Amino acid sequence: MLSNEPTRATFADFLNGPKPEPVVLKGKDFTGPDRFFNRELSWLAFNWRVLEEAADKAVPLLERLRFVSISATNLDEFYTVRVAGLRELARAGNVTTAADGLSPADQLVLINREARVLMQAQQQALSALRRDLASEGIRILTRSRLNKADRTFLTDLFMSQVFPVLTPLAVDPAHPFPFIPNTGFALALMLERRSDGKPLRALLPIPQQIARFINLPSKPGEHRVLPLEELLLLHVDSLFPGHCLTGDCRFRVLRDSDLEVEEEAEDLVREFEVALKRRRRGQVVRLKISAGAPAELRSIISNQLHVTEDEIIEIKGMIGLADLKELVFENRPDLLWPAYTPRVPERVQDHDGNMFAAIRQKDMLLHHPYETFDMVVRFLQQAAQDPNVLAIKQTLYRTSRDSPIVAALCEAAEDGKSVTALVELKARFDEAANIRQSRMLERAGALVVYGFTNYKTHAKISSVVRREGDKLVTYSHYGTGNYHPITARFYTDLSFFTCDEALGRDANKVFNYISGYAEPAALENLSLAPATLKSDILTMLEREANFARAGKPADVWVKMNALVEPDVIDALYAASQAGVKINCVIRGICGLRPGIKGLSENIRVKSIVGRFLEHSRIVCFGNGQGLPSAKARVFISSADWMGRNLNRRVETLVECKNPTVKEQIVSQIMAANLCDEAQSWVLTPNGTSTRPRTDTPEGMFSCHRFFLENPSLSGRGSAGVGDAPRLAPPTSSAIDGAILDSQID
Repeated sequence: MLSNEPTRATFADFLNGPKPEPVVLKGKDFTGPDRFFNRELSWLAFNWRVLEEAADKAVPLLERLRFVSISATNLDEFYTVRVAGLRELARAGNVTTAADGLSPADQLVLINREARVLMQAQQQALSALRRDLASEGIRILTRSRLNKADRTFLTDLFMSQVFPVLTPLAVDPAHPFPFIPNTGFALALMLERRSDGKPLRALLPIPQQIARFINLPSKPGEHRVLPLEELLLLHVDSLFPGHCLTGDCRFRVLRDSDLEVEEEAEDLVREFEVALKRRRRGQVVRLKISAGAPAELRSIISNQLHVTEDEIIEIKGMIGLADLKELVFENRPDLLWPAYTPRVPERVQDHDGNMFAAIRQKDMLLHHPYETFDMVVRFLQQAAQDPNVLAIKQTLYRTSRDSPIVAALCEAAEDGKSVTALVELKARFDEAANIRQSRMLERAGALVVYGFTNYKTHAKISSVVRREGDKLVTYSHYGTGNYHPITARFYTDLSFFTCDEALGRDANKVFNYISGYAEPAALENLSLAPATLKSDILTMLEREANFARAGKPADVWVKMNALVEPDVIDALYAASQAGVKINCVIRGICGLRPGIKGLSENIRVKSIVGRFLEHSRIVCFGNGQGLPSAKARVFISSADWMGRNLNRRVETLVECKNPTVKEQIVSQIMAANLCDEAQSWVLTPNGTSTRPRTDTPEGMFSCHRFFLENPSLSGRGSAGVGDAPRLAPPTSSAIDGAILDSQID
């Protein structure tokens, strides 16, 4: 059990204590591409960190299995989007280099090499976990390990629930090789007719509508499961009567899943519906096939799918590890993270659940999932039902299938309120769901706007206009994450509620921009991409550098999912060289090299990977006072610092000026993230990431546990008038030690 009691020093000691000596890397030219890490290799490094959680004994057993599944799912998406794009560039002869100097072809070679090692590690992780699972009564069986009772049970199940949806397919001149969709999984079979030995080659696509694992009768507290492909091989006789099986293999297909949409499409929705059909038929970018597959079957599959040898990956083990999520059994709480109930802010309870009254009292920042996302849903539901509400405007980038937010907007529209929904059709892998939602909203009478053809609308904004006495008051919600109640249970994100007039005006200007294409002028408290957000960030970094040059305290804290935009990275380098102390929490991709003498010696970068997926975007500037400081400038954002976010998306950067909200972000959220040891990886100058080492791992500080146990500052009500905890966690000297131990001369 992790402890959150201070053990060595205060937060101030952590910030002001000794920093690692800057590193000198020989053979590198940091005036050129060497100053950047490769984006794709950095992403693979992140997915290694995800997989490492599967080996962490401090993580509950089934959660470790879930991390294997997440790692596999991540890698699949990486191939269907990023690798697919690089492959197209390479095949077109494009030799344009990335910021780090690598061409598409160069990157593909390195990705292929690293990804193959990663996939081997995934299989090794599963193999180790299977032993631990078996000791807890959870067994993944093969057909050779079944007893007579199992076989009887499976025969009945096969004929009643599986056989009706199967389509066995012969492969010969009269039966062309069938289309296998993206993520499609199939068996390839070599058969002989018993009567005369005549060969038959066949495919058996495995329906995605059926669960991958079959639950077998088991003793109480035990789970015995059989993979679906084992069930099918067990019943080949029922599928091909009169034939015997002489050889088989399993394979899974990944296809190019990026979408290309005509910029001037007359009907954007119709164009996306066509594009989604094209996605299913995209070119194969990776074929995973079971090791030891018969040469004839391997040749048939690779030739028919038009894949090259470097696109074929032989798997010795289970294909389709993403499906392991099915084995995270909810009825084994002893093997899962301890359950928790997200908090309802005290201030909302003080006002009997009335969101408008709570917001009217003071700006409020909610930290999800520790504080329930239901408050966001309630905000819109109450707006829909409030007779004093005249208008609701809402962005929708990702949301759940049966979204309570969409339902509230439909209710409001049907009640005669003015409802505008800005639905982003280009939300990758959620396009079909968003089309369904937009149709529903239109039927209810809402005005549905699809935004720009050349920009994604990624900003997270709700605006509710309410009549109060003789004036109209705008209540605004700005978020760092999606309006998705399901992912909000395990994504850490921020929800900022305010009835500040300037922020209300800014929100409405953004909505008008997206619906009417008129770029907003004179935003008061908001930066907007692609217009001003990047330039404002660069200006504030330069301003902080000027404070350092003038001998004043100068600090920048950054929390992002990804940091790869070259101009921003160069601005961070320049600030570091001016003397600004920069601490970054970058969960995933990072193109910045920290700790390089003469380049980035004042920059530290860490990644937090654990129970919750760190998703919030925060930027804090010391503003001439250093950090932490009441005079700091504090921002939340919908945007990571990537080229696509800053240059090709509609994004927001919102300044939080309320003192309590600022203190919550600086002294609770950022402080805990910076001081976390239990889930932290520290990025070293050579691109590796190192976990902090300590002689007492049970005493390592966990930011996730801290947030689970402590209420936030801005949601306090009458029950918590006293001080909510500001952070004084243990020092992260172990982090500095990790950097020092990895220095390269």
